Amino acid sequence: MPVIILVIIFIILGLWLMNAYNSLVRLRNRRQNAFADIDVQLRQRHDLVPQLVETVKGYAGHERNVLLKITEARSAAVSATTIDDKIKAEQQLTSALQGLKVSVEAYPDLKANQNFLQLQEELSDIENKLAASRRFFNAATTEYNNAVESFPSNLIANNFGFKREIMFDLGNEGRRQMEEPPAVKF
Repeated sequence: MPVIILVIIFIILGLWLMNAYNSLVRLRNRRQNAFADIDVQLRQRHDLVPQLVETVKGYAGHERNVLLKITEARSAAVSATTIDDKIKAEQQLTSALQGLKVSVEAYPDLKANQNFLQLQEELSDIENKLAASRRFFNAATTEYNNAVESFPSNLIANNFGFKREIMFDLGNEGRRQMEEPPAVKF
């Protein structure tokens, strides 16, 4: 009789361990899938940025520093390989694109150029899709991190190499820019 009880306890414990491990795997895969959605949007953004830069170059020859930062940030973003590296590189690209928006304000003719307006509209659409994808990614990351850090699943996570993952946020530079009030010019 005690052997049967012991076997039942081991079976229950084994099923619980298997379920907890599989749950962590599903959450990790969901997070990676969420980043794959972001990757699609980033690819579109990376393809659009050179077109936008070339259009602006025609008008803003002396704004080379802004355009150089965008080009360098795009190159870093395209060559990033890990999720963490891609997040950091994309934060830099977002910051550089913010600098472009400010520079464009100095060129009324550029703001009326149909080619530029179309590219700007496409970039705005991609940025909106990226924002939605980032929210989904961050929700998946939060759910994963909660499972990795919560008891008792953290016991399994620690033993099988599951670790806390980073969120896709604005970064320090983006946060600083968001805290500055927008300049209103007439």
